[in-house]
Amino acid sequence: MTHPLHLAIALFAWLVALTWLWKVVAAAFGLPRVPNLLLSQHDISPAGSPSITVIVPARNEAADITTTLHSLLAQDYPNLQITAIDDRSADQTGAIIDTIASQHPDKLRALHVTELPSSWLGKTHAMALAARQAPTDYLLFTDADVLFRPDAIRRSLAYAVATSADHLITVPTTLIHRWDEAAILGFFQIFSLWAARPWRISNPKAKHDAIGIGAFNLIRREAYEQVGGFESLRMEIIEDIGLGRRIKRAGLAQRLCFGRGLVSLHWASGVGGLVSVMTKNLWAAFRFYIWLALLGCLWLLVFCVAPAAALFFAPTRLPAILTFAVVAYGYRLLGRHSNISTWNALFFPFSAMVFAFILLRSMFITLKQGGVIWRGTFYSLAELRKSAAPLF
Repeated sequence: MTHPLHLAIALFAWLVALTWLWKVVAAAFGLPRVPNLLLSQHDISPAGSPSITVIVPARNEAADITTTLHSLLAQDYPNLQITAIDDRSADQTGAIIDTIASQHPDKLRALHVTELPSSWLGKTHAMALAARQAPTDYLLFTDADVLFRPDAIRRSLAYAVATSADHLITVPTTLIHRWDEAAILGFFQIFSLWAARPWRISNPKAKHDAIGIGAFNLIRREAYEQVGGFESLRMEIIEDIGLGRRIKRAGLAQRLCFGRGLVSLHWASGVGGLVSVMTKNLWAAFRFYIWLALLGCLWLLVFCVAPAAALFFAPTRLPAILTFAVVAYGYRLLGRHSNISTWNALFFPFSAMVFAFILLRSMFITLKQGGVIWRGTFYSLAELRKSAAPLF
């Protein structure tokens, strides 16, 4: 006779497996509907040749800013301007921007921020400042460590114009240098399916399926002004997602596209680098709620780590095998666009534990410090919580 506890555990294991099956089957049908800008029909120029300004905020980015700016200057779309903002850098970032701007005065403009106004994050202030001085039809907000293929902006802008998009994200391709980077970022991509479904981004009724990616946030100027621009997100640490949510809730047209290799970036070096980078902003994604962060860690334990233990328990072995098979297929689906191998599904439970560790570390360090230290500037938790957008 089966012990009632064993039966309950087995039923719960099946619930976990079927929940993952539901999510990945939805992705299998939905992801092919997301436009791929690499297809030949997207190799066109934007109708009407609208003007666009690429805005690149940079603080202490001397190691990467040269490559980023040269990739932007090599774009094959002519009606394009670039504004690079040196945000109080302590290294040679400002001098590098000035040198490149002097070599390309018709394309690149340099701005320098020497003092940060109160109640502003450095990055949002730099982007808002540049946007106010860019009288173009479209704005593209990016980061100072992003690489662009020469046709990236032309293809993206052409699709935005053709589909009357107010906001367009071209999903960046992750550059992987080490196995542990692939393991963590592979988990991050499948975890993100629970936050926003890419195939539902363009659906105006799917209000919770909103997105923004700091590497490539393309927005029509009128839409940017309609949602209040970055002035309305002055203290928002995850400003890219915040902008995407405001656009979606305003009923504006949001689009997401794939295009492997069009836009690329290297997040950080190894697990240590990823832990450091994500510690700053991961708890912010949970709106600085302690209970929500703890609930998120519990979800990670139950849905991502427990299936590994379930492999060693006879009543739960079959649903555990199903869980890992389904998750591996999810890795394969997403890997077609992300450059992350399906084999990284082998690290799924380990990566989930690392992710939970980063979330708890982000929360504890922020609470201990009483705020966030971001690139040399301290922002109090009280002010960040006051400015945080509603959870729902």
